[in-house]
Amino acid sequence: MGTAPREVPRPVVPPILPLDDIKFLSDDRLAGRLTGSPGADTAAAYLARRFRAVGLQPAAGGWFQTFTVSRDAPAAQQAHVAGLKTSNVIGLLPGRDPVLRNEAVIVGAHYDHLGLGGFGSLDPDSTGKVHNGADDNASGAAMLIQIAARLAAMPPARTVIFIAFTGEELGLLGSSYYVKQPIYPLSTTLAMINLDMVGRLRQKRLIVYGSRTAKEFPALLDSLNWHAGLDLRAQGDGYGPSDQSSFYAAGRPVLHFFTDLHEDYHRTTDDWQKINVEGFGQVTAFVTGLVTALANRPGPLTPVTAAPGVPTARAAAGGGYGAYLGTVPDMTDSPGGVRLLGVRAGSPAERAGLRGDDIITRIGDMNVPDLQAMTDALRSHHPGDTVDIVVRRGDATTTLRATLGERGG
Repeated sequence: MGTAPREVPRPVVPPILPLDDIKFLSDDRLAGRLTGSPGADTAAAYLARRFRAVGLQPAAGGWFQTFTVSRDAPAAQQAHVAGLKTSNVIGLLPGRDPVLRNEAVIVGAHYDHLGLGGFGSLDPDSTGKVHNGADDNASGAAMLIQIAARLAAMPPARTVIFIAFTGEELGLLGSSYYVKQPIYPLSTTLAMINLDMVGRLRQKRLIVYGSRTAKEFPALLDSLNWHAGLDLRAQGDGYGPSDQSSFYAAGRPVLHFFTDLHEDYHRTTDDWQKINVEGFGQVTAFVTGLVTALANRPGPLTPVTAAPGVPTARAAAGGGYGAYLGTVPDMTDSPGGVRLLGVRAGSPAERAGLRGDDIITRIGDMNVPDLQAMTDALRSHHPGDTVDIVVRRGDATTTLRATLGERGG
């Protein structure tokens, strides 16, 4: 836990409407909320005030879980924020049941974005222009506030932890840090619900990734949707380029809610005027019902390791082109190789014996000092190729043999 991040002074009357929260977070004055920037710190302080206003309590060490961005984090180096301090914002809603309140459901959304463009932007010549990220992901952060306000009026049996994560755009930095330093033990964390890009519902289509990470999820989602009437697209395992991946790699069931990509994704045009306010309300109601059901269920969930599916439009885990290995890299640091968060079930990586915490240092004839080198190594091979993979496990080094697969299959 850390102290409150620096803040540009600005008196704020706690707003009531979710669009007001999105407007504040995506205002030009926050300069795109790049991790470690004054604008991101202002956003963090604002979210803490809003959490308090809707009835949440701070965690034991305060509202802010502060850490230093690793100087070895590849994306942070490219964005020039390595070594800066940044914070997750955490609010608690204690459960009402004297026994189940010792277990938790996490509802999370990242609040950072791309700042002034450059790294991560899909706009040509956008460096120096504010990327406001209204949908990605002011919408998710604003939805945290709305769900918290509804649940605070009638707290469920289990404790609900609301986390606004930092550093998602730079490799899931905040969620990875929380998994290593959890407020509640992960062993007593029932599930993690992630909200990322939830403000642009179109034709009532709501995508839910991770529906196969707990045996109970498909029936629960179908039951809730009987009332909601959404075009629900539930699919996939728990890996993907958003914060739920950190928790799935740690063995927790996860669900990621997503209203799909659009032409403004990672561009300067992702502004608050394009938010679908009515659709935002529909998604909020659906997720509130889901969190309530999970937090009140009498028994645990049954975690499932799902077979890999077709990579999603945003998929970056194991990303790049070329042959498919099926690893999920830890992008928070680069310790002389590529550390793995985990491997996809049924993938070439799993069949070869790779596992979480392995550090890949070589693939075939190519050394792998970092993630870019690993991408290049996989690009140099074709599906069906058999390659030796050198990994470090603790103090030992071992060589495994993998038959590479076809990406997207």
